[in-house]
Amino acid sequence: MAKRRAKIPQMKSLPDSHGPFRAEHLHSGDPYELSNGHAVYCSPTGGRGSKAEGAGYKVLSTDPASKDVGIDTGFSPSPGMLRAPDLSSGRIPDEPGWVQGVPRLAVEYADTGQDEDQLTAKIADLLAAGTELIWVVRLHGPRRVEVYRPGERMRIVNPGETLAAPGILDNAVPVEALYDPDAANDVALRNLLQRQGYADLEAVLAKGRAEGKAEGESEGELRALRDDLMAVLEARKIEIDDRQRTAIAACADTTVLRRWLVAAATASAARDVFP
Repeated sequence: MAKRRAKIPQMKSLPDSHGPFRAEHLHSGDPYELSNGHAVYCSPTGGRGSKAEGAGYKVLSTDPASKDVGIDTGFSPSPGMLRAPDLSSGRIPDEPGWVQGVPRLAVEYADTGQDEDQLTAKIADLLAAGTELIWVVRLHGPRRVEVYRPGERMRIVNPGETLAAPGILDNAVPVEALYDPDAANDVALRNLLQRQGYADLEAVLAKGRAEGKAEGESEGELRALRDDLMAVLEARKIEIDDRQRTAIAACADTTVLRRWLVAAATASAARDVFP
């Protein structure tokens, strides 16, 4: 089914005067945002951009401090403004309609063909309305992330470095994890284990080894891996059937249990863990 489009003229540039449109004139699915009452056309995301956004969402949504993370969520702090960052972290009520306010952290992905004037206007709108931090992930040319804060000059963070969002995220984010699925999986696994009280996967294995000394090396590690696998499945809200539950209880291979544990950290359904 084709996506419905609002009958609003596309603006190639945004004039200084206040435009006639309000957030209430737009509905979910309309390919527009609003800046000072003027419509801003938003084109669909390409394959590379959507894949990168998926990696970034995985990283933000699993951070121990994360409460709400949205994809293309519409924020409207005033009637003439409606902005939808690619990713956003902040309070997002579980109810229909635009969010009244702005996200604390916004992430934008910029690829080939990016309209730089429109991106600059979007950054300015969000910062002026109260967004504390914006990361612009550059996918075209040398990979990098531009960091924007109110009242500060933009700075660039390159691959091999990390990004911090104090008070918003608990963990620093490697630049690569915002666009590389493998790097994102590593970060997501660490984040989910931290939600269960472990620093990282090595801490899980260390617990198994410690318990193994008390009740037999092999059985102690197996028991710990089974318990941790069930904890991660529960944290991810992944439902398993009786057959899969029996398979976990009966598995006596630490290699298999570790593989299931790693898969569970990024899975969206039981079939992703137990093919």
